[in-house]
Amino acid sequence: MANFYTDNKALRYHLNHPLMREIVTMREREFSQSDKFDYAPLDFEDAMDSYERVLEVIGEICGDIVAPNAESVDTEGPHLVDGKVRYASKTYENLQALVQAGLMGITLPRQYGGLNFSLVPYTMAADLVSRADASFVNVWGLQDCAETINEFANDDQRERYLPRVVAGETMAMDLTEPDAGSDLQAVMLKATQDEDGTWRLNGVKRFITNGDGDISLVLARSEEGSKDGRGLSMFIYDKRNGGMTVRRIENKMGIHGSPTCELVFKNAKAELCGDRRMGLIKYVMSLMNGARLGIAAQSVGISESAYREALEYANSREQFGKAIINFPAVAELVALIKAKTDAGRSLLYECTRFVDMYKTIEAIGRERALTIEERQRAKTYKRLADAFTPLVKGMGSEFANQNAYDCVQVHGGSGFMRDYACERIYRDARITSIYEGTTQLQVVAAIRHITTGTYSAQIKEYAAGEYSEAVASERARLETMTAQFETALEAVKAINDPEYVTFHARRLVEMAGHVIMGYLMIYDATNEPDLFLKSAKVYVNYGAAQVAAHAQFIGSFNPADVEAYR
Repeated sequence: MANFYTDNKALRYHLNHPLMREIVTMREREFSQSDKFDYAPLDFEDAMDSYERVLEVIGEICGDIVAPNAESVDTEGPHLVDGKVRYASKTYENLQALVQAGLMGITLPRQYGGLNFSLVPYTMAADLVSRADASFVNVWGLQDCAETINEFANDDQRERYLPRVVAGETMAMDLTEPDAGSDLQAVMLKATQDEDGTWRLNGVKRFITNGDGDISLVLARSEEGSKDGRGLSMFIYDKRNGGMTVRRIENKMGIHGSPTCELVFKNAKAELCGDRRMGLIKYVMSLMNGARLGIAAQSVGISESAYREALEYANSREQFGKAIINFPAVAELVALIKAKTDAGRSLLYECTRFVDMYKTIEAIGRERALTIEERQRAKTYKRLADAFTPLVKGMGSEFANQNAYDCVQVHGGSGFMRDYACERIYRDARITSIYEGTTQLQVVAAIRHITTGTYSAQIKEYAAGEYSEAVASERARLETMTAQFETALEAVKAINDPEYVTFHARRLVEMAGHVIMGYLMIYDATNEPDLFLKSAKVYVNYGAAQVAAHAQFIGSFNPADVEAYR
């Protein structure tokens, strides 16, 4: 039987990153909860052992249950019955297995029944589930909405809702509307108060993933007459109270097991979450960043499945008297899928550690006053998290699409048939670069970290690291790539036109991304050459070509030619 955790040594490697000791020690408050909770760790080694054990359980469930069910779930999909969603039958089987194993709300505090895990093992769980079935992670993984309740709701709401998530109830975030896609300032679903103070929701939401979840976070316009983001608040909608029906389930290209819903609210009772008018300005941004990290994990999981399907087929399929993996054109495709998967995963867990650090310090700050040093560290890691989240979501999802495409290509004509999993993987991958903010919007979020120097400073820090002789040539190439990036950036900034920066934004962001992932890969190859040396060499070759192409485009581009693109 397959175990998707133990058969992937890269995961254990990333789990044991040196920064984890500090993250876990802070999250466990110096391991002070062992007297209160018998399952709280006694020390760092005990905590890491718990992480390993839980990931092994998730890996086993993914390999033995979720992955074998994926084709059935894709074929059956969810159904709409009397305004309510009914999942595919095997989706319930998947959920039951994970709930019975206690794998809901694993990052939530122990006082609510959670395991108080770091975000790193939770993100690994999403990576594993996505490899098994990318659509199912949209049902199971939306539990991370509970973090918003934990962070911003009041004590009473936390006491009532968080234990329900731990017990297995599903969640949704209801943001998008028919006339408000990415432009959430245009949200018009109304929230009004009865005389007794009860909030009521009226309006329509569209493209809502797992829209009929048990507990939903709803963005609604609470301020009469307002038209911008300052008039929006966040609300908790409890399905038990009724008042919301599912008008339709969208008929999608992929992720068929995940119901994408159009919702109608009619005087639906809801509760204000946090402060009025802060829904978009504060809470949605936190919610979206968490969701984008989740999509990055989903993208890496999809890439992993694409790699394994391509490798297996290339080794078993014979043409002209030998396995097609022996043909250089096929071998290069498979090697590139592997390298992009490894690079995307390394970026994913680097970003997750940054998020873990700043959120953990901020949580401590809600319990006591932070020192000046702690506040500065939280600020530093938050800036890095804000920079790396759009980078890993944008480039990771593009990699997932490229890898799924190449996986089908390795299969040839067979890959176009539903007999092989790669056909489903290809369809499932397409959404990753669209939802929770398209790649273009990730570039908008990332470009300020190009112009303000966040990426450059981090690249400089990576460049100062110690690396093995085995990656000396790759390190030299990364220095060249960095120089090309900095030269291109200066050339763009010299025009002194914000629109010109915007025009070249994706090229600049991708250049920085390739350099960053290149350094992460040679770091990994230095520590675990057997696991990562080949991928490091392949990825730096690939990244160097991409950076050179962008550098040439920017260097030879006539600014006046921007008009041709309008």
